[in-house]
Amino acid sequence: MTERSPLHTPLCDELGAAHAIFGFTHSLDAAIAITKNGGIGIWGATRSTPEEIEVGLTRMDAELGDLPYGIDLVIPPGMPERDNRDEIEAAIPDEHRAFVAELRERFDVPDDGEPGLRSRFVRSEDVARKQVDVAMDSNLKVLALGIGSPEWVIGPAKQRGMKMISLVGQPKHAEKALRAGADMLVAQGYDAGAHTGTVGTFSLVPRIVDMAGGAPVIAAGGVATGRHIAASLAMGAQGVWLGTAWLLCEEEHTHPEIAAKLMAAESADTVISRADSGKTLRQIRTAWSDAWAADDAPAPLKMPYQDILVGDVLGQIERHEVAPLMHTPAGQSIAYFDAPTTVAEVMAGLVEETGATLDRLAGRT
Repeated sequence: MTERSPLHTPLCDELGAAHAIFGFTHSLDAAIAITKNGGIGIWGATRSTPEEIEVGLTRMDAELGDLPYGIDLVIPPGMPERDNRDEIEAAIPDEHRAFVAELRERFDVPDDGEPGLRSRFVRSEDVARKQVDVAMDSNLKVLALGIGSPEWVIGPAKQRGMKMISLVGQPKHAEKALRAGADMLVAQGYDAGAHTGTVGTFSLVPRIVDMAGGAPVIAAGGVATGRHIAASLAMGAQGVWLGTAWLLCEEEHTHPEIAAKLMAAESADTVISRADSGKTLRQIRTAWSDAWAADDAPAPLKMPYQDILVGDVLGQIERHEVAPLMHTPAGQSIAYFDAPTTVAEVMAGLVEETGATLDRLAGRT
């Protein structure tokens, strides 16, 4: 008989996972590997086209079958109705255009005429509905919403048997998500990579647990070790959500230049910036974030205007490997990851240390 995981919570029974570890990643390979190693792989698909999402979900279904997996979409309120880049371009101030042009010249970023992930399409109601339509027509088990909790998504998804997860950074966000029908809440603290808020994980998680009315709460932000996981369980969470942990995994396919920066980074080497999307985004500090934080820099525009302003140049920075400007979202937990690894190694380490920590706290060792 297989020994039960120390990370077995009611969520494992509900979803069919061995470990209550949700692994968020933009790499389809990594998401699949997380599920195959007993967790719940969550593919970040917000910047994927509906056609790419369909291909990705078809692959996940073929490789994972009844095992638990999901995708994460960002559907913030207030986005333009149409995917019309010309309309967005017309509203971008000349000051911002000039600043990006100066950055391009200063760091010798070639203009190859091609867009980046953020500027291939406009983050709009039109695109969001097409992305959601693809998800609704799939065998998807879990749908996570990284920003926003629109009822027009949650209702139909639940009717199709999907488990709905909403990421929240404040109690008021949790209340709204629960009213809309979310099944689970990810309480994401300030420590987290990518889109994050202003409240720390230890301050946030117990409050969300207390107000969730029995809905499962998953802890996120700064979770890097089994000790962090044990602490999350002690605060009442039924699982954990990790993103930064996978960045140095083989399956993530992180560019070597960015991987080197990640391996050298401490927690204080991450900064929150609006320079990529217009939304707060914790990332590793580079010349890119420093330039936008300078006194003479214009304030980043709101999403999706900032997306379109910088999307092309960000794509060109990656394609042409302009090292000083290359960066990635990462949380403060990056200090715990300093060598190449694999998803299997990370998962095994987390489960082993969680068990050892819980045994020590219970006086079993």
